[in-house]
Amino acid sequence: TVDLLALDQALEALARRDAIAAQVVELRYFGGLKNHEVAEVLDIGVATVVRHLRFGHAWMNSRL
Repeated sequence: TVDLLALDQALEALARRDAIAAQVVELRYFGGLKNHEVAEVLDIGVATVVRHLRFGHAWMNSRL
């Protein structure tokens, strides 16, 4: 099962550390957008999305 409170707290901590990474994680995993769509929404490159996603994923895994 997923601990929603822990998930929310980890996402908030990520946002304090790297706001863009938190936005990327939210849009990708919770918004269901594809990398190129996240890039369009945030007006960044797809490679930047991938980099932030990799960091955000690692951050979230270390917290959960």
